[in-house]
Amino acid sequence: MGKSVIVKNVSKKYKLYNKTSEKLLDILLPKSYGEDFYALRNVSFEAEDGDVIGFVGINGSGKSTLSNIIAGIIPETSGSVEVKGQAALIAVASGLNNELTGRDNIELKLLMLGFSKKEIKVLEPEIIEFSELGKFIDQPVKSYSSGMKSRLGFAISVNVDPDILVIDEALSVGDKAFAEKSLDKMNEFKEKGKTMFFVSHSIGQMKQFCQKALWLEFGEVRMYDTVDKVIPAYEKFLKEHKAMSKAEQKKYREEAQARRSESDTPSSLSSK
Repeated sequence: MGKSVIVKNVSKKYKLYNKTSEKLLDILLPKSYGEDFYALRNVSFEAEDGDVIGFVGINGSGKSTLSNIIAGIIPETSGSVEVKGQAALIAVASGLNNELTGRDNIELKLLMLGFSKKEIKVLEPEIIEFSELGKFIDQPVKSYSSGMKSRLGFAISVNVDPDILVIDEALSVGDKAFAEKSLDKMNEFKEKGKTMFFVSHSIGQMKQFCQKALWLEFGEVRMYDTVDKVIPAYEKFLKEHKAMSKAEQKKYREEAQARRSESDTPSSLSSK
């Protein structure tokens, strides 16, 4: 079984500015302005062909940032990501133009992916049928609910048959029936041996669908192993974290980030 994704010491740094003038000064002057913020720091792990990996972690842990980097939407600041084949990101409104209709978005997305007009003519009805948007397919996307946007994005991505699928909270909106239909489609991909990454706050979906789990905490890997090892540990942490007051949660975060800033050593993790 080959490696489909290799993430090695990946960090993503952003600059936080208190005011717009700081950003301008940071561009123009040699002195550094603004505060460095690491959404990810030294993240390393490997995925094998056919792996279904869930990303877990409280809000702000870097799950969506990592998803976007693997899908090629944003670049990493340092480190490297090797992806075998084409990756597709499914997230609410990901890559959709609000001013265009659903149909126009389908055609634009497929053209950008290199499909010919003949291929688009064949794929378009399948995508529309899967999305269950009916007459809304010819309405501007800006009039869609978040659930409708998610349906359209999911329908496009699964029907172009990517090698690697990255699903970021796309099943957390919309109705239960469509979520079950989407999970069925993902199971088809699973049977084909495709690699999938799954971001969801639903622990139930994680247990049902994923084999492995990557637990991110404040931008770093806390644990990477099989679901039956990671999820119980994460659930225990969640229970303890929820029992903290807001002040205690803030203190916990600051202390964890301070410890990691001091050590600042690459994570040494291998695929289980």
